[in-house]
Amino acid sequence: MKLLRRHYCIKESSGEIICDSTVGLETALTSIAYHRECLENYVRRNLVFKYALSPIGAEDDAPLVVKRMVECSKIANVGPMASVAGVLADLAVEAALKSGARIILVENGGEIAVAGSGEFVIGIRAGSIIPFGLKVKPCDLPIGIATSSGRYGHALSFGEADAVTVIADNAGLADAAATAICNATRGEDAIERGIERAMEIKEIRGVIIVVGDLIGIYGRLPELIEVNCDHLNAKTL
Repeated sequence: MKLLRRHYCIKESSGEIICDSTVGLETALTSIAYHRECLENYVRRNLVFKYALSPIGAEDDAPLVVKRMVECSKIANVGPMASVAGVLADLAVEAALKSGARIILVENGGEIAVAGSGEFVIGIRAGSIIPFGLKVKPCDLPIGIATSSGRYGHALSFGEADAVTVIADNAGLADAAATAICNATRGEDAIERGIERAMEIKEIRGVIIVVGDLIGIYGRLPELIEVNCDHLNAKTL
């Protein structure tokens, strides 16, 4: 089956969409633009939502994107904006499936949501570790993959890990959890601290923590493989 691929840039949201149908691809793009606008309008009226570093609530009439972000932040015990990229990816995947898509991957700023019946290779690269990947199979779907870093990228982090990649049922939760776990990676036992924090978040499937030339793995992950950049479907971080 031939898959369509589209790079997109919608204000601060940018990434890749892979889908088996044109309608599904366009629907995913429309979803990202729509929910971004809903979030922007909400934040203008509720600035505390944008800057909160711990969970906060939302009004009953808050838009869906805000409610999803609140849910994820409460599970991971971080601010709601820690899950924004992942939640937007989740909503885009859901919209594409409703439009009839059977295979859909949405990468938004490195946070990835996948659903349907496809098989994908997601690349991970951080620190001095040789690049590796996750082989995501139909039995793993739906899935969310997100990465937080204390050394790379523009997102706020209080940790020291080169990369904390979280695997969960959805990208919003993976996004929030990656932030929480990365924040815990400090000191000589940074990986151990991160694993301990991951074990507290029962809703995630697993985590990969990279600190320099060391790597820690916990939980249930898709198959880990060596990767060739030419064969990647998407990458996180």
